[in-house]
Amino acid sequence: MKDIYTLGIESSCDETAASVVKNGREVLSNIISSQIDIHTLYGGVVPEIASRKHIERINQVVDKAISESGISEKELDAVGVTYGPGLVGPLLIGVSFAKAYSYALRLPLIPVNHIEGHICANYIEDKELEPPFMCLIVSGGHTHLIRVLDYGEYEILGRTMDDAAGEAFDKIARVIGLGYPGGPKIDKAAADGDPDAVIFPRAHGKDEYDFSFSGLKSAVLNYLNSCEMKGEKISVPDTAASFQKAVVDVLTGNAARALDKYGDKCFAIAGGVASNSSLRSEMEKICVERGVKFCRPSPILCTDNGAMIASAAYYRFLKGERADLSLNAIPDLKLA
Repeated sequence: MKDIYTLGIESSCDETAASVVKNGREVLSNIISSQIDIHTLYGGVVPEIASRKHIERINQVVDKAISESGISEKELDAVGVTYGPGLVGPLLIGVSFAKAYSYALRLPLIPVNHIEGHICANYIEDKELEPPFMCLIVSGGHTHLIRVLDYGEYEILGRTMDDAAGEAFDKIARVIGLGYPGGPKIDKAAADGDPDAVIFPRAHGKDEYDFSFSGLKSAVLNYLNSCEMKGEKISVPDTAASFQKAVVDVLTGNAARALDKYGDKCFAIAGGVASNSSLRSEMEKICVERGVKFCRPSPILCTDNGAMIASAAYYRFLKGERADLSLNAIPDLKLA
């Protein structure tokens, strides 16, 4: 069978990324140009600035992905691109580039859902992983608990009703003085804190496996305001550890109940927050207790990257899915 080489382009937020992947699983190159240092100055991603930086960097990023892959442009079989969900400006940069690139090289254009990309990062990490399995996607903009029924086929069990977990991490990190990006900074601070120092609420959505983090965020803010009014000193490590435990308890609690109900034999995590040390540790314990295989991507594959998009595009390509030049960015694109 002929090898399939897919170029993946990702620009949904503040990373300009491109990757060449062979047969959906073997990464030949994975180039990521991050804007973290720029947006740290503002405490979060500024869409207009992100869009301008994508324009400046996308040509160089794609060129480098091709040059480091060891193959030529003429050997590519398809171009995959994130077309949603995400910030509309950054998405449009990636989609416009991918359309022009695929047209110039006469390559099939494959539209990829960003959330599906995160799921497919697990195929790169674990070459033996095959559907069906259960997956928890936890990132700055999304929190989903789903069942992967087949390649490109999903059943959503639960999703956040308000803030995503990663969004909550960013907001709380900012108010306790840790800055942006919040996820890794809270994880680091929590290592020196007592997770039981402050008891924050564990909220759930209206449906069994839905998530809710806005109430937790408010509870942390109320705690901080109360301490300030009383003149009490706030322990950043304790606050970070207690907040993190509350988030992880909700995420793993929903996952455990779903595993008990559906009986899946494999569980995967994905997305930026999937790098969180506490979440990885607690989820692994839950899987071990149930005899379930636990899959988690390396940290570089948890962040936004082109490799996950190329992998997702490969499986869409095999199914014969194609887009024409009318493809547009859809910032609120749903997975299913």
